[in-house]
Amino acid sequence: MIIGNGPVITHDPDNPYLENGAIRIEGDTIVDVAPDVDLRAAHPGEDYVDVSGRVIMPGLINAHTHAYSHYARGMAATEQGTTFTGVLEKLWWKLDRLLEPEDVELNTSTTFVESIRNGVTTVIDHHSSPYAVTGSLTTQADAARALGIRASLCYETSDRDGPEILTRQIEENISFMKETAASPDDLITGLFGMHASFTVSQETLERCVTAVRDAGVTGFHVHTAEGPEDEPACEGLTGKRIVRRFHDAGMLGPETILVHCVHVDESEMELIKETDTSVVTNPHSNMGNAVGVTKVVEMLRRGIRCGLGTDAYLADMLASASVAKIAQSHRLADPTAGFMEAATLLFRNNPAIAARYWRKPLGVLVPGAYADVITQDYLPQTPMNGDNTLGHLLFGMTGALTHDTMVAGRWVMRDRRILTVDEAEIFARSRERAPRIWARM
Repeated sequence: MIIGNGPVITHDPDNPYLENGAIRIEGDTIVDVAPDVDLRAAHPGEDYVDVSGRVIMPGLINAHTHAYSHYARGMAATEQGTTFTGVLEKLWWKLDRLLEPEDVELNTSTTFVESIRNGVTTVIDHHSSPYAVTGSLTTQADAARALGIRASLCYETSDRDGPEILTRQIEENISFMKETAASPDDLITGLFGMHASFTVSQETLERCVTAVRDAGVTGFHVHTAEGPEDEPACEGLTGKRIVRRFHDAGMLGPETILVHCVHVDESEMELIKETDTSVVTNPHSNMGNAVGVTKVVEMLRRGIRCGLGTDAYLADMLASASVAKIAQSHRLADPTAGFMEAATLLFRNNPAIAARYWRKPLGVLVPGAYADVITQDYLPQTPMNGDNTLGHLLFGMTGALTHDTMVAGRWVMRDRRILTVDEAEIFARSRERAPRIWARM
């Protein structure tokens, strides 16, 4: 298959932009990227998809979200938390305890449909449903496969719901990680999820690390120094800062994701860099929860691989990148700060993070990469070329302009229509189910 007749943004530094380009796909893999006229001449009998001037670009990657939280949209708050811990206690920890297997399936499906509609082809999710733990990651995986989206999944382990549920959480993570590690499935992978340092005792932390080591799997996905309460709680419990605690337990490394890292200090940044651990910032969420802003500029200067997520605030990664730029400018009181950093988060580092979990390159249009491709109905009002595509991506394009979405060489959305599932039926069930959860909040 050849997809062509539009501007191509590749995110390949050696061939970043083609004015009227095309990509050629075999199976789930890109095999060529070239001017449209050249590819069509070289393969005259090939199936050809004419995008009629739409922008062709790699599928986007969301490096951290929570599908389980989708019922919160439109829900009237009965109590308002005025601190970060208060928000957790009065909203999220009440909501996740009410979720049943059907809710896990519906929240995952609706979240991933919205992701596809916003041009997101890969999602790294962090799940919680304390009274529906066992099988929850398989339920999520089944929903992802039905839609055709790529996903890394984990369960949020913590002590907050008692020892029996804790054991189920550890077992759910380990069984799912072992299953996905042994599977030839190129869509679904697993990590070991943990909530945060302040909800995990030292005994539990060591138990989780031992379980991962004994199972022969690798990689943790954990919130780190998100709110101002987290670091003092860790120092009071262990005499260490959070990243040092995780480091000494053996959690850090290339396949581990530390989410947020708003309040880490320079010594912790050095440990993150030394261990080649990834960080994911979520600017909408951090500002919405009033916890601060991740020191992205400083992290990137140190060579830390810092990526970008949404923390379930939205599905639009282009909007998240735009806000990431604004957040750094505001934090540093410098209007010139954050632009290149925001682009680096989404277009370079998110693919680098995803590369830890999948076998072929993601987030780039080059031969050998997965054929995860989107088109955008973007008509620039100023010239667009290889020198200024980042400006158009951050301040012109949005997820809502996504017209077509392909994952692994398979169309999952064409002409803004989801092809793989009955979207209307899923959303109707979600609308019916959500008020029942609201009533129990």
